[in-house]
Amino acid sequence: MNTDLLVIGGGIAGITAAVEAAEVGKEVVLVEQEHWLGGRVVQMHKYFPKLCPPMCGLEINFRRIRQNPKIKVLTGAKPTKIDGDAGNFTATISIEPRYVNENCTACGDCEKACTVEVSDRFNFGVSKVKAIHLVNELAYPYRYFIEKDAVADPAMKDIADSCEYKAIDLEMQPETVEVKAKSIIWATGWQPYDAAKIDNLGYGTVPNVITNMNMERMASAGGPSRGKITRPSDDGEITRAAFVQCAGSRDEKHLPYCSTVCCMASLKQSRYIREQYPDAEIHIFFIDARTPGRWEDFLQEVEEDEKTIIHRGKVAKIVEADGGMITLTAENTLTGSLEQVTVDLAVLATGMVPNAAADKPPVSLTQDEFGFIENNGGSTVIATGVAVAPKDVAASNEEATGAVIQALQMMVEK
Repeated sequence: MNTDLLVIGGGIAGITAAVEAAEVGKEVVLVEQEHWLGGRVVQMHKYFPKLCPPMCGLEINFRRIRQNPKIKVLTGAKPTKIDGDAGNFTATISIEPRYVNENCTACGDCEKACTVEVSDRFNFGVSKVKAIHLVNELAYPYRYFIEKDAVADPAMKDIADSCEYKAIDLEMQPETVEVKAKSIIWATGWQPYDAAKIDNLGYGTVPNVITNMNMERMASAGGPSRGKITRPSDDGEITRAAFVQCAGSRDEKHLPYCSTVCCMASLKQSRYIREQYPDAEIHIFFIDARTPGRWEDFLQEVEEDEKTIIHRGKVAKIVEADGGMITLTAENTLTGSLEQVTVDLAVLATGMVPNAAADKPPVSLTQDEFGFIENNGGSTVIATGVAVAPKDVAASNEEATGAVIQALQMMVEK
């Protein structure tokens, strides 16, 4: 393939970069490792501060992609080698099979007939999903795929044989394509910090301790509980909930930096619980609330809720209590005294870890000690979004547009 712009990463920053470049007339190849576009945003229940569903904005962008012939989307794909420089890059892209070809009409008959279940990666493994499925009702591309761990199951052959459109191909093989591009934008996004590493906060050992991303999926109508927020241990209703800020963040043992959006995410999620349980008591534990600019209004709105208690303190320990309840112990950083609160559910605000930290880019890029990409390191590959630093969706969109402008300038210069 020959293209003007190669975008690596199909989350909100990568999508924005692709559509902005294509709509000024440039050819774009958009590469995403998963079999769907949307990144972390597609896993969210609502945006802050307006509390509107992110699928709204994503659906508009998906339509822009569908209607623009200048955008070529490769899913299940990742670069394995990149050579060259601005104006003359050559990227080798490896494409994993989805085992469903373009004959698929997304009728859903295969999913209904499938008896094989696998861990649901989209819901962070807290539930099972059919081995052949769509990630959600607005998936892009809107075509089924089979989780590769299930392809060899004998039951899958019966599903393939029963497809009247001959859309299931269990013999599909990996492919390799070469893309020549004038500019490259790197937008590989982030993953949540592994809360199981924070041994004092009980994640993975205390059933009713979840993470902020678990909460997003729980609150979503397409999530494991179909939007109902309950105690994971027994599906019980919530009478008291706690939100634990900086779970592993601003901590030299885990993530020394602030992930920018966690405070606002927890304030937003407290509204999720309030919507479903108007009488529930909510406790939010901050080291300090980082809600600059227009976000300050949202903080004040939450503070005015008489059933929401704000604690200035860092949670030191979470343990299981009687009847499925859990007890949090925190140091009040104003008084130095210890406080204890017993709740049904605790939500840990874990930070953002750049995907580039573990999955090193196959091109010379300067990364800081945490794996974020530094654009001033001399490379002509342009990084954007959370690949550069933690940020919210609005900032990711703005930065992606700036990256496109920079990429266009490089094309002209070369």
